[in-house]
Amino acid sequence: MPSSLQTKPQLLRSIRLWLSLFPDSMILWIARVHAALLDTNLHYPFLAYGTDWLAFAHLVLAIAFLGPLRDPVRNKWVLEFGVIACIAVIPLALIAGPIRGIPPLWRAIDCSFGVFGAIPLLICLHRVKRLEQFQQIVLTLNPADLNNDPPTAYQ
Repeated sequence: MPSSLQTKPQLLRSIRLWLSLFPDSMILWIARVHAALLDTNLHYPFLAYGTDWLAFAHLVLAIAFLGPLRDPVRNKWVLEFGVIACIAVIPLALIAGPIRGIPPLWRAIDCSFGVFGAIPLLICLHRVKRLEQFQQIVLTLNPADLNNDPPTAYQ
């Protein structure tokens, strides 16, 4: 049974219109990846189990990001963690990419995930800091609220 990893390059190769948009080096890379996936799935199908765990890790991380929706100020550390993870993508792609033989264009695409992933997180962090300042003002004006939970996104 072909894996999702195996069918994606196969689908891309079958769409000739899309291939004309890519440089020849990228087409050769897609063909090489497809051949490697076919060989790996044929001889070592248990390696696909690693992608199952990768998917599981993505789901667990997505659940962690529900915290800032519930209480942004208390859980701003999740957003900071996300920004750190986005920053860490860049050195990983630039160091491990050449070691693994990943083409420069593909490494640039990998780095872009770190850059573009950080943008919404930084916007959210900025807004959480403003909310935190607002909470401090409210507590200053009404110290009786000190014993109550600070306002959250959903209540």
